[in-house]
Amino acid sequence: MTTGTIKKLVRERGFGFIEEPNGQDIFFHASGVQGVQFDELEEGETVEYEAESDTKGRGQRAVNVRVGSGSTGGSAL
Repeated sequence: MTTGTIKKLVRERGFGFIEEPNGQDIFFHASGVQGVQFDELEEGETVEYEAESDTKGRGQRAVNVRVGSGSTGGSAL
Protein backbone atom coordinates (compact mmCIF):
# COMPACT_ATOMS: atom_id res chain seq x y z
CA MET A 1 0.00 0.00 0.00
CA THR A 2 1.06 3.56 -0.65
CA THR A 3 0.55 6.41 1.81
CA GLY A 4 -0.68 9.83 0.70
CA THR A 5 -2.63 12.87 1.87
CA ILE A 6 -6.16 13.81 0.86
CA LYS A 7 -5.69 16.98 -1.14
CA LYS A 8 -9.25 17.72 -2.24
CA LEU A 9 -12.71 16.26 -1.62
CA VAL A 10 -15.72 16.92 -3.83
CA ARG A 11 -18.37 15.57 -1.46
CA GLU A 12 -21.41 16.41 -3.58
CA ARG A 13 -19.98 14.33 -6.46
CA GLY A 14 -18.43 11.54 -4.35
CA PHE A 15 -14.79 11.78 -5.32
CA GLY A 16 -11.50 13.35 -4.37
CA PHE A 17 -7.78 13.52 -5.00
CA ILE A 18 -4.89 12.17 -2.97
CA GLU A 19 -1.44 13.76 -3.14
CA GLU A 20 1.03 10.93 -3.69
CA PRO A 21 4.54 10.85 -2.14
CA ASN A 22 5.99 12.01 -5.49
CA GLY A 23 3.79 15.13 -5.45
CA GLN A 24 1.39 13.92 -8.15
CA ASP A 25 -2.37 13.76 -7.56
CA ILE A 26 -4.36 10.55 -7.94
CA PHE A 27 -8.16 10.36 -8.30
CA PHE A 28 -10.33 8.27 -5.97
CA HIS A 29 -14.06 7.60 -5.88
CA ALA A 30 -16.23 7.10 -2.79
CA SER A 31 -16.80 3.48 -3.84
CA GLY A 32 -13.06 2.85 -3.38
CA VAL A 33 -13.04 3.84 0.30
CA GLN A 34 -12.75 1.01 2.86
CA GLY A 35 -13.27 0.98 6.64
CA VAL A 36 -14.88 4.43 6.94
CA GLN A 37 -17.63 6.34 5.16
CA PHE A 38 -16.56 8.77 2.43
CA ASP A 39 -18.22 11.61 4.38
CA GLU A 40 -15.92 10.93 7.35
CA LEU A 41 -12.77 11.75 5.35
CA GLU A 42 -11.14 15.17 5.69
CA GLU A 43 -8.75 17.13 3.50
CA GLY A 44 -5.22 16.87 4.89
CA GLU A 45 -5.85 13.42 6.34
CA THR A 46 -3.31 10.65 5.76
CA VAL A 47 -4.62 7.62 3.87
CA GLU A 48 -3.26 4.36 2.53
CA TYR A 49 -4.32 3.13 -0.91
CA GLU A 50 -3.51 0.95 -3.89
CA ALA A 51 -3.21 2.35 -7.40
CA GLU A 52 -4.75 0.67 -10.43
CA SER A 53 -5.43 1.60 -14.04
CA ASP A 54 -8.62 3.59 -14.48
CA THR A 55 -11.23 1.62 -16.43
CA LYS A 56 -11.95 4.69 -18.56
CA GLY A 57 -8.33 5.02 -19.71
CA ARG A 58 -7.55 8.13 -17.66
CA GLY A 59 -4.36 6.87 -16.04
CA GLN A 60 -4.27 5.68 -12.44
CA ARG A 61 -6.88 5.80 -9.69
CA ALA A 62 -6.70 4.96 -6.00
CA VAL A 63 -8.67 2.00 -4.66
CA ASN A 64 -8.91 0.34 -1.24
CA VAL A 65 -8.48 3.78 0.32
CA ARG A 66 -8.17 3.46 4.09
CA VAL A 67 -7.46 5.93 6.86
CA GLY A 68 -3.71 5.80 7.47
CA SER A 69 -1.91 4.95 10.69
CA GLY A 70 -2.14 7.72 13.25
CA SER A 71 -5.16 9.29 11.56
CA THR A 72 -8.50 9.42 13.33
CA GLY A 73 -10.92 9.33 10.40
CA GLY A 74 -12.24 12.84 10.80
CA SER A 75 -11.60 16.05 12.63
CA ALA A 76 -12.60 17.10 16.10
CA LEU A 77 -14.17 20.44 15.18
